[in-house]
Amino acid sequence: MDSNSNHYLMALDAGTGSVRAVIFDLQGNQISSAQKEWTHLADPQIPGSMNFDLQPNWELASECIKQSIQRANIDAAQIVAVSTCSMREGIVLYDQQQRAIWACGNVDARAVEEVKALKMLNDRTFEKKVYDISGQTLALSAIPRLLWLSKHQPELYAQVHAISMISDWLAFMLSGELVVEPSNAGTTGLLNLKTRNWQPDLLEAVGLNSDILPAVKETGSLLGKVRSEIAAATGLNTETCVVVGGGDVQLGCVGLGITEASQAAIIGGTFWQQVVNLPEAKTDPEMNIRVNPHVIPPLVQAESISFFTGLTMRWFRDAFCEAEKHLAEQLGIDTYTLLEQMAARVPVGSNDIVPVFSDAMHFKSWYHASPSFINLSLDSAKCNKAALFRALEENAAIVSSCNLDQVQKFSGVKLSSVVFAGGGAKGQLWSQILADVTGLTVNIPVVKEATALGCAIAAGVGVGAYPSLRAAGKKLVKFERQHQPDQQNHAIYQAHKKKWIEIYHQQLLLVDSDLTTSLWKAPGL
Repeated sequence: MDSNSNHYLMALDAGTGSVRAVIFDLQGNQISSAQKEWTHLADPQIPGSMNFDLQPNWELASECIKQSIQRANIDAAQIVAVSTCSMREGIVLYDQQQRAIWACGNVDARAVEEVKALKMLNDRTFEKKVYDISGQTLALSAIPRLLWLSKHQPELYAQVHAISMISDWLAFMLSGELVVEPSNAGTTGLLNLKTRNWQPDLLEAVGLNSDILPAVKETGSLLGKVRSEIAAATGLNTETCVVVGGGDVQLGCVGLGITEASQAAIIGGTFWQQVVNLPEAKTDPEMNIRVNPHVIPPLVQAESISFFTGLTMRWFRDAFCEAEKHLAEQLGIDTYTLLEQMAARVPVGSNDIVPVFSDAMHFKSWYHASPSFINLSLDSAKCNKAALFRALEENAAIVSSCNLDQVQKFSGVKLSSVVFAGGGAKGQLWSQILADVTGLTVNIPVVKEATALGCAIAAGVGVGAYPSLRAAGKKLVKFERQHQPDQQNHAIYQAHKKKWIEIYHQQLLLVDSDLTTSLWKAPGL
């Protein structure tokens, strides 16, 4: 296919808080988008539940498709392919007629008791077996959720004949073909990192039916064409091809050009993800780090997470910075930009203020201290909104640095640079702080919200618009700036980081003593 031809690609991206349809041209330029927020309701009778409401959510996705085509002002026949991506961990279950009958979102935590029981299985070795095979722990995997269903809704569980991820469900709705792909299905804890195929004995070991595992196809594989009834409802063309997509982070990495071994990205959103490409399947002996299949075989991705980083910044802005919000509006700039300008005048180390929010990742047994600021001063020249804001930015960088250290320790990968994307990368100061804390060169891409672009690239690969995910990622991704670490600042931050690690350990002891409340605990702890 001629890359200059008048053809387009669509990405259908299902995130935790919204679904969107985005149309790109073959040069990777965004043409239009439409987005709808959705809510995953908890059942008041089921603590920790996060239901995924299939029919209403499909209607929202359909509306996004229709609106994006209208806004692009193109003929739907020019959209040659569509692919899908979604939050990981969320699963969809189907009956014998391939009707979707049950689904849950990514952080559904209804199966707390099942997680606890599974951790005790086989002399406490079952979870380690799951992790060594799949790179996942039990907390948010499919195994305890299926056990919960078999126990609490046995009539529904008896109807289950297939399982998929939410991205696969979207592709199924479009094409009528039900398959899964490794990057997202890997988060079930049922996929072998090395073979990139199912490990059915993990279900059989706990008495669950392993016949529910559908065929596995790699990202970029052609699935079929848009069904006629879907075309009628969405405005798509029946000649538009549907292509296998993947997990949001892995496709986001393609959209950032993170397509080779030993490349790394930090994706700065509500949660921050630190992702490092490993050349082959390998897991962490200490079980601190999650490992997922990349969309580019045989690569896998060591992934660590910083909890609520973006949410913490929003909380600080909304709780304490009404005056700055008003001033920023008068100046015609973003409030975060104004806060960064203020924070830039604060010394490196933020006058020794230590925020305690997310811990570094400890995948096997992960919980956080109570949110707080430590070492505040009554000197308003040293302890003010600017200092607290800078301290939060420094803290996010320190947690990221700790997570990257853990990956490099078990994998043997030595990093020299990282791509910083997502909303956090808009901050000039934050980007430089990240470089100074980690000691790595930080590259900022032009397209910071890369998931939809990576998904569109998968669609293009499926119809021959690009030779491969790797080639397209390299060709289409462009960078707007680069931040080199200041070695003097790096030395200061190394000492600050060491202090933070010890303070955080002491704060966890307060949680252990029931004196403070954890920011978050993994199900089953």
